[in-house]
Amino acid sequence: MAYATYEDVATRMGTTFTTTEEGVCTSLLDRAALMIDSFSTSAGKSDAIKKEVSINMVSRVMGTSTTEIPIGATQGSMSGLGYAQSWTISNGSTGELYFSKDDKRLLGVGNAIGSHSPLEDMVGGSDDEGNDGTVGG
Repeated sequence: MAYATYEDVATRMGTTFTTTEEGVCTSLLDRAALMIDSFSTSAGKSDAIKKEVSINMVSRVMGTSTTEIPIGATQGSMSGLGYAQSWTISNGSTGELYFSKDDKRLLGVGNAIGSHSPLEDMVGGSDDEGNDGTVGG
């Protein structure tokens, strides 16, 4: 079940979608809802927040052009005799949905800084031997 409609996305983007784009947008909104629902922390969030995140996610994809060569390139450059080519592929330009930092904040996920190992929770596990509380041997 999508939290937003293609009309919501088109309004945010200030555009009108073709029939094909409406279908693509609807499919992406279904996918965005699935991704949002996969976070257990999003269960307590309002549908308004989920709608906002859905529109954000799909707008990023729908707002990028796929008419470039290679597909999804947003910038490109070519050289002459040096035979150099360079392309910039933006996030989402290939149809990939993702959560931005703001989306994660709205959903209440990804707020921790750094990483944590379960081994750090073990009592007496502060040494390199793991048995007597002393370091070294």
